[in-house]
Amino acid sequence: MNRQSKIDRKTSETVVEMTLNLDGKGLYQIDTGIGFFNHMLELFSKHSQIDLTVAVKGDLDVDCHHSIEDTGIVLGQAIKNALGDKKSIRRYGSFSVPMDETLATVNMDLSMRPYLVFNVDFKKEKAGDMDVETVEEFFMAVCTNAGITLHINVPYGNNNHHMIEAVFKAFARALREAVSIDEKIDGIPSTKGIL
Repeated sequence: MNRQSKIDRKTSETVVEMTLNLDGKGLYQIDTGIGFFNHMLELFSKHSQIDLTVAVKGDLDVDCHHSIEDTGIVLGQAIKNALGDKKSIRRYGSFSVPMDETLATVNMDLSMRPYLVFNVDFKKEKAGDMDVETVEEFFMAVCTNAGITLHINVPYGNNNHHMIEAVFKAFARALREAVSIDEKIDGIPSTKGIL
């Protein structure tokens, strides 16, 4: 089974090149031009055990919004392509990550019905060189393009860095569970026979 994907996307605002291997070891090579975002994608790869290469050239002279959102679009497309026929996947994933004063919980269904619930109350406008409002935009782009029903909740936390990092780690571990193969599942994990 070859659950890999390569996506290149070029617009007047960004160029995004990505490779992804769902059955990897968490190896990564990330360059988005946004240091904090690089760190989040690196730990996403490490904790999901998804091999990931990302190269982004974006209009950072404007702001970081286009680069982050377009990376989310491509990541969603890459996940969807790599899932292929979706036979025998677990489909659902849930994980909670504590990080110091913060708790983040992510629940997902690879339902092909994109929907995002995002309950995170950031305390400042920035985390490093990244606008925190782009975190929601990133996950909206991922779930829309991958077909994920995604619930992200941070019931408490004070530090933006901790909150965002806990969310990315919880997303990684939940996705790792959802895309994993369960040999007991015969075919598509749905009574409809399709996802």
